[in-house]
Amino acid sequence: MHIAEGFLPPIWCLFWFLVAIPFVVWGARNVAKIFRERPEQKLVLAVSGAFIFVLSSLHIPSVTGSSSHPTGTGLSVILYGPATTSLLSAIVLIFQALLLAHGGLTTLGANIFSMGIAGPTAGFLTFRILRFLKARLAIQVFSTAVVADLVTYVITALQLAVVYPSASGGIMGSFTTFLGIFLITQIPLAIVEGILFIIFFDYLKRSRPKLVVQILGDKM
Repeated sequence: MHIAEGFLPPIWCLFWFLVAIPFVVWGARNVAKIFRERPEQKLVLAVSGAFIFVLSSLHIPSVTGSSSHPTGTGLSVILYGPATTSLLSAIVLIFQALLLAHGGLTTLGANIFSMGIAGPTAGFLTFRILRFLKARLAIQVFSTAVVADLVTYVITALQLAVVYPSASGGIMGSFTTFLGIFLITQIPLAIVEGILFIIFFDYLKRSRPKLVVQILGDKM
């Protein structure tokens, strides 16, 4: 979910930038550590970022000032956690704003928070819980991708509702309206995204099993 350029007041643009920056810096430190200590994982890290770029670029117009699309963060969340995912998402969102006119630079902080921080964090917690419960890996992958996707839209609906409360229902009324419209397209997109990640993760396990074991350890 990307909020378009100009749809947030300056004060809210600044607020979301300040919230997002610490996570992106944390992610940058994690990526630098990976490059320094585990250089053989650069390709997988790049593929994780490519998934975010490609899937989140497939946008469908939704509520005025926003769009619906897969987020593509599931692979990065499972392999590297939410901090690294926040950096990859930030890089993707900057390129999309500059090259595809998708999202915006003033709304970058808000979009990073929803797609690169809140969604991935929820997905990561889902993954950890399912891992603790010893669920099948396919269920872990599918659920992580779906939760990360849907929570992104919940947060975006809240971001818009705070700025544009409805005359009758206030923030909550506006939030319910935004979320209801988003979910019409987003639930099937999230399901498709979850299935796609199951297929890719199965391929990754078969093509580079040692690398997956090195990254996930006993998570497999």
